[in-house]
Order: sequence, then C-alpha cells, then structure tokens
Amino acid sequence: MQTRNYLLNNYYVNVLMTRTTDTYVSLADRVALANSNGADYFVSIHINAGGGTGFESYIYDGTVSSNTINWRQILHDTIMSRIGSAWNVSDRGKKRANFYVLRETAMPAVLTENLFIDTSQDLSKLNNPSFISTLAQAHADGIAQALSLPAKLAVKN
Repeated sequence: MQTRNYLLNNYYVNVLMTRTTDTYVSLADRVALANSNGADYFVSIHINAGGGTGFESYIYDGTVSSNTINWRQILHDTIMSRIGSAWNVSDRGKKRANFYVLRETAMPAVLTENLFIDTSQDLSKLNNPSFISTLAQAHADGIAQALSLPAKLAVKN
C-alpha cells in the first residue's frame, strides 16, 4: 500500500491493486485483473520464507521481452541501492522462475522477494517502519524509473 501511495503522490500514474486488505486473491484472479485492464507492468511484491536472508527478484524463465529484462534490472538495482548497504541487506540476485503470475501475464512482470519473515535479522527490519518506508519508496521509484513516469512537481507557495 505504501508503494501505491508513494507512486500516486509523486508520479503521474494509474495503479491497479490486486488487493488492498489482508485477503487471499487467487493467482488466476490476479493475472486476469491485470490482463483485462491492460496493465503496462505487473509487479508482485512478496516477503520470503524458508530460512534465508536478503532480497531477490524474479522474471519468467521462458521467453520474455527486452522490457521485462530491462525494467527488472532497473527495479532490482534501485531497491538494492536503497536497502543494500544502508540496511545491511544481501542481494540474492536476479533470478528466473516459472511462477504463474510471471508466466501468464500479458505484460512485463516481475516478482520481488523482500527479506525472510522466518529469519530474525530480516524480521526485525520488516517490523521497522523506517525500513518499510524505504523499501516501499524504492519499489515506487524503481517502477517510475523503469516506466519513465513523469514526476509531479512540488507546488511552491
């Protein structure tokens, strides 16, 4: 939600959310929503689990457009530039996988895995409002840079 709010407050963009409450939306419904609304970019933001630490991003492991590759590079690098050394977050890399939301969307798509909820050092960051704000803004700015979104100019009084 913070990523959406930051995008809407700082850039000229329309944002379509698959959910805004803590409810489950099926993978098929997420993809159908993006595809039926003609989304330009699909970004799926997750928190990882499984005993690791750090940040990683995924694109589909099949054939993808050059925009998919380039936009993921920009998003990943923007996020890591904000959380890497400043928050001591390890870069687990830019990966490819056969995830449903990456495979079935009709537009460039990326999935980010933002730290591990079951690792104490990552969980402490995920519980820190300042870290979450930094992470959300990094996602928003990476998306904006990838899509060349025009920034809203601050109004001076």
